[in-house]
Amino acid sequence: MFRRQGGFCVATFAADEVRVLRKVASEVVGLLTEGFDHDDPVVGRLFPDTYPEDPADSAEFRRYTEGDLKTSKIDQAGAILAALPDTAGGEVRLDAEAAEAWLRALNDARLAMGVRLDIKNDTDLGDELDDAVLHDPTSARVFQLSVYAYLGYLQESLLNALLV
Repeated sequence: MFRRQGGFCVATFAADEVRVLRKVASEVVGLLTEGFDHDDPVVGRLFPDTYPEDPADSAEFRRYTEGDLKTSKIDQAGAILAALPDTAGGEVRLDAEAAEAWLRALNDARLAMGVRLDIKNDTDLGDELDDAVLHDPTSARVFQLSVYAYLGYLQESLLNALLV
């Protein structure tokens, strides 16, 4: 998908891919703004306790760092939204800074989806997707697992293009 062209990482997205990426990035922004809730397991995954054995120290650390970290995550998701074509498919050209923002935003989106989909370190995504398709090929879970896999593929291709 992504390839290196001079100082840029370049990819061409179909209209459906643009819609999916816009939705995913917008949902991350929404989660970090109006949907921000420390009791949400996704927020816990994106903002883990630095000192889990000492809640007071964790709260103090969070007080000083959370605002900047949240702003950074919103900006990174915004980098995806800003670089995508408006509605139709098209080409995306990312310089090194934008590519790194995309990588971090894709990682945040995958972490969020992984929590919602109950993906663990030892989860075999292929088996999980096969099981979901066998159970109900038209289910939301099949679509969500497919998007999760797509984001991983996109992240890997961008990282490979960045490292060339």
